Amino acid sequence: MAELIELDGPRHEPMAGGDPEQLVILLHGLGADGDDLIGLAPHWAQNLPKAAFAAPNAPFPCDMAPYGYQWFSVQDRSPEAMLAGINNVAPSLNAFIDAELTRTGLGADKLALVGFSQGTMMSLYVAPRRDAPVVAVVGYSGRLIAPERLATETVSRPPVLLIHGEVDDLVPFASMAEAETGLTGAGFTVETESRPGQGHGIDPEGLTRGGDFLRAEFGV
Repeated sequence: MAELIELDGPRHEPMAGGDPEQLVILLHGLGADGDDLIGLAPHWAQNLPKAAFAAPNAPFPCDMAPYGYQWFSVQDRSPEAMLAGINNVAPSLNAFIDAELTRTGLGADKLALVGFSQGTMMSLYVAPRRDAPVVAVVGYSGRLIAPERLATETVSRPPVLLIHGEVDDLVPFASMAEAETGLTGAGFTVETESRPGQGHGIDPEGLTRGGDFLRAEFGV
């Protein structure tokens, strides 16, 4: 059984004040930390003023850079190694999600996961396997790990939005189509957004698209 590691990171409370009515958990990429994605919160809070945001730091120091964190090592990028890495850290992420739902007094029907790069891999792996379905998943510049396992391991099928830069030199643009194929084949509803000229990052149009998707799925 994987050892549970307590996660923590920056938070952004509802812009409108008071108790939150939605919760968005932001999962950063390799070599970054929670501060890297919590910066999305002020932008999305304009249209989700009653949402709370939390961006945990991944549990392990990045082994490919002198700073930042990682959810799992990608020095071995074989499917077996990637799956083992995700399985090792998923219980810790689920524990953080559960703790944030308790902290905010919300149920999973008020929760969305947003990932970037490796954080997208985590979001797309964890969300379908949680007992209570989340509202939505937004994945930027990521991949779907172990799509062949979805048929037997999926518990719920939240709607998914995938956004990817067409000139991404770290996670190939083709990864978006591969993820879409794997998810739709397992019965998920998937929307995609290609960003022309965009590399491995989030541009203003992609940021707006993600925020609009969250607002629509939350019914705000």
